[in-house]
Amino acid sequence: MPEDIGIEWNETFGSDWDEPEEIVEGCIREQRRILTGYKDQVIKGKVSKEKYEEALNPNMVAISLSGEPTLYPKLGELIASFKGKGFSVFLVTSGILPEALKRLDAEPSQLYISLTAPDYDTYQKVNRPISPRLWYSLMKSLELVKSFKCPAVIRITAIKGINMDHPENFSKLISMSDCTYVETKAYMHLGYSMHRLTRSNMPSFKEIERFSHRLSELTGYKKIGSSEESRVVLLSKLKKPITFDRFA
Repeated sequence: MPEDIGIEWNETFGSDWDEPEEIVEGCIREQRRILTGYKDQVIKGKVSKEKYEEALNPNMVAISLSGEPTLYPKLGELIASFKGKGFSVFLVTSGILPEALKRLDAEPSQLYISLTAPDYDTYQKVNRPISPRLWYSLMKSLELVKSFKCPAVIRITAIKGINMDHPENFSKLISMSDCTYVETKAYMHLGYSMHRLTRSNMPSFKEIERFSHRLSELTGYKKIGSSEESRVVLLSKLKKPITFDRFA
């Protein structure tokens, strides 16, 4: 297998990083700030006081959405800082930096690896990576999954007409990872993707169910949950999912 892209954080992306504690405190502060406008609704009895106070004191965090989180060189310290304050931590990565996953000195509560393609050619088409070698980096990350003690999820974004025709290739990647869960989620025609894809690329819930059923047949993972509204199906080796109690 070819070497991964070999990104060096400080050389490529600079060294002016926020400290983990700053990020943790900033997240809690901003959560409370954006909720301040609801206090009036609590006073008027339109919003539950208990729910409002619960929201002011979060204990779950997803490290995702703001770019690739494994580019942050102090990610292990950030995870440890959140956990030190009683948070359950969900790390979502595209898997392009396997060395960053190897170097984590603190595991998340649950690891997610996003998978948008079942093979090399589809990966280049869908992701338009900065290097064609990033597919091989993703493969290394999938192989690393079994070394984690925490539950791991392969999260497939299913795009009709693009990546749903070869579930057998997805099944090979799932088996390689030996992940705890497989989450199959329909692509939604929103945001910047609207410039590249059409509404016809959104699979229906029935199509997601059929696709997931085929993955189940190929991998032995069983369906343990679904949401029609979100067009998502959850498969697992477990009979029941591991839950993260809000008040644990």
